[in-house]
Amino acid sequence: MITTQHPVIQLENEYVVQSYKRPPFVLERGEGVMLYDTEGRAYYDWVAGIAVNALGYGDPELTQVIQAAAAGLLHTSNLYYTAPQVELAAALCEKSFADRAFFTNSGTEANEGAIKFARKVAYDSGSRNKTEIVCFSHAFHGRTMGSLALTPKEKYQTPFKPLLPGVTVAEYNDIASATAAINDKTCAVFVEPVQGEGGIYPASTEFLQALRDLCDQHQALLVYDEVQCGVGRTGTLWAYEASGVKPDIMTIAKPLAGGMPIGAILTTEAVASHIHPGDHGTTFGGGPFITSVAKYVVERISQPQFLEQVREVGGYLMDRLHEINSPLIADVRGRGLMVGVEFTVDVAPIIEAGYQNGLILVNAGQNVIRFVPPLVVQKDHVDVLVERLTVILADLS
Repeated sequence: MITTQHPVIQLENEYVVQSYKRPPFVLERGEGVMLYDTEGRAYYDWVAGIAVNALGYGDPELTQVIQAAAAGLLHTSNLYYTAPQVELAAALCEKSFADRAFFTNSGTEANEGAIKFARKVAYDSGSRNKTEIVCFSHAFHGRTMGSLALTPKEKYQTPFKPLLPGVTVAEYNDIASATAAINDKTCAVFVEPVQGEGGIYPASTEFLQALRDLCDQHQALLVYDEVQCGVGRTGTLWAYEASGVKPDIMTIAKPLAGGMPIGAILTTEAVASHIHPGDHGTTFGGGPFITSVAKYVVERISQPQFLEQVREVGGYLMDRLHEINSPLIADVRGRGLMVGVEFTVDVAPIIEAGYQNGLILVNAGQNVIRFVPPLVVQKDHVDVLVERLTVILADLS
């Protein structure tokens, strides 16, 4: 039983805003897919800092890149040219649908920028009432005031109302609902090709194609939020590749720099041509240090053999989870190394039991555990997970 009251925990309770509920241990170091706390306990990490630490912990090549970047420029602001930013933008555009990139510090910031980009395109069209946005049930686009309006969860929204007006929530994967919601006043449709926080729900190809057609019909922008499902997580570099349906804007972030904060808005030239000096900005976004690191991460993850490994281990993870014979499991779904297991009970006790059994787990809603490990996870790590999870579920049931 983990009961240690570490001095760090006491200090956190005294000085840090209490907006997070943390388990009672202090993480100290990591290696590969393993994390270790200050008491020396080891944990298999199936969270990766919420789908962030794509290359795991202590990766020697990533460490070398970080050290080299730290020896150069750390920050210049966006008042000046720096090579790493331009090189990362070129790499992202060459490997995606996009023609241009704008860099931010997080996924939420990327979504806020995407809202502004969509509003600016509509404004330039002369349609002053074309300001509405459509999002979908179970969506998560962030917690800042604009993105929060697109995250239709009462617990998140209610204390902070009034939110950004003009947002319509349609049913995810429901073409009829989307058709009813999208109209000539819609400036943008925001959708996750694979929903993360909402419970790991992949969008169907038919649904994404219908959204593309509806956006074209009503001169609205199709915005993909790939903050959690992008950059290799689903076994292709971008989650939208599975459908072949391209967006006008895509937001990315979490794994982009292998554990350090960066986000990006990728756009077509048709969208980018409406954004002029003064329309949007950021002090820290796209700095030379972070973009140097992100360029390496993108190049490594985009290698065909790396993505093939994600698909292979992801498929193995799905198969092994399906093998668990427990009445508590209702469904297993996902793509690549973004897998959700839906349970018939609240998953909080399962996560707590995971800590006691050397597993770092995270929920996606009250009844779903999502498995978003480092993308370098191996099949033998999956075997350990399934063995320990089977024991946990047997004990709880």
